[in-house]
Amino acid sequence: MKITKLETQLVNVPLDKPISTAIHSMQSVGCVLVSVHADSGLVGEGYCFTLNAVRLKAFDDVIQSFSPMVIGQDADFIEGIWEDIYLSLNAMGQKGITIGALSAVDTALWDLQGKSLGKPLHRLFGACRSRIKTYASGGLWLSQTIDELTAEAEHFIDQGFRSMKIRVGKPNWREDVTRVKAVREAIGTQVELLADANQSLNAKQAIKLGRELEEFELGWLEEPVGAQDLQGHAEIRKRLDMPIASGETEYTRYGMKAMIEARACDILMPDLQRIGGLTEMRKVAALAASFDMPISTHIFTEQSLCFAGSTPNCISVEHMPWFAPLFNEKMEIVEGELVIPERAGTGFTFNDEALQRYRFTR
Repeated sequence: MKITKLETQLVNVPLDKPISTAIHSMQSVGCVLVSVHADSGLVGEGYCFTLNAVRLKAFDDVIQSFSPMVIGQDADFIEGIWEDIYLSLNAMGQKGITIGALSAVDTALWDLQGKSLGKPLHRLFGACRSRIKTYASGGLWLSQTIDELTAEAEHFIDQGFRSMKIRVGKPNWREDVTRVKAVREAIGTQVELLADANQSLNAKQAIKLGRELEEFELGWLEEPVGAQDLQGHAEIRKRLDMPIASGETEYTRYGMKAMIEARACDILMPDLQRIGGLTEMRKVAALAASFDMPISTHIFTEQSLCFAGSTPNCISVEHMPWFAPLFNEKMEIVEGELVIPERAGTGFTFNDEALQRYRFTR
């Protein structure tokens, strides 16, 4: 099976309302949708995204530059294509937009592989489960009032979630404590509550806040300091009893290796886009497993489920609903867990009507 075309489409999906974390203000998610066509007539699909569609065309330009290394290749040679593209990025940089672009192509190639064999990818990789724990991440934003937080937390429970994440990082740490306390009281002690500081604190601030939040039995404190501050991560981890989760802003196995060696966190959070696609995600899982380290995937929920279904040390996936409008298929939650789809490839296909509706033309 030969690859005949590498096609991209740009879309911009508006959020229901503007939202914010301690470091982000978001109105939409812009995506470059990648379709890899084969001479068999099958098409593999993947995507990368930017907040508010900023620099979206830069992503598209990089993806298009991969065409000579993809078109005409044997579609089974996914590892070879990954290596060729990665090595070609040496002069431009092997982090940032370049890796995000590679990730979208790599995921599309794996989707094509699964479709060509008529198997869901988690079974092709070697399945270990049919369902995976998830947590609601599409809410409890820093921009919401306490009344909005508690109402949304209760709505998440009604939807079947048994775990959810609240954002922290207010200028006054006491506000964070008040907000976390309100949500904990609203959901009770049987529902897991996680907190994400979105890299907004320094180490001393994170330790102070973490100690104040420990009474609420948080499942983890996520990205308490800047992604590059591995020493700060390690110090916070040493000083707090609660687990530290991080890694969503690291690139490839090399970034994750540095986090592990620095003892920067208890739970690794690889992001499918930043890590380098499913090829690199699986290598990171093996690396983490050699240290008995758990993984929880960052966003890209639909296309990360096949990874979760074939990775024993993956303990959960983040449920982010932002990209759901792009797909024909819907995710299924059962008793706080997401069902791993048994459809071929990743199990999710782009919705042509939605692509037309959200087409990005700027």
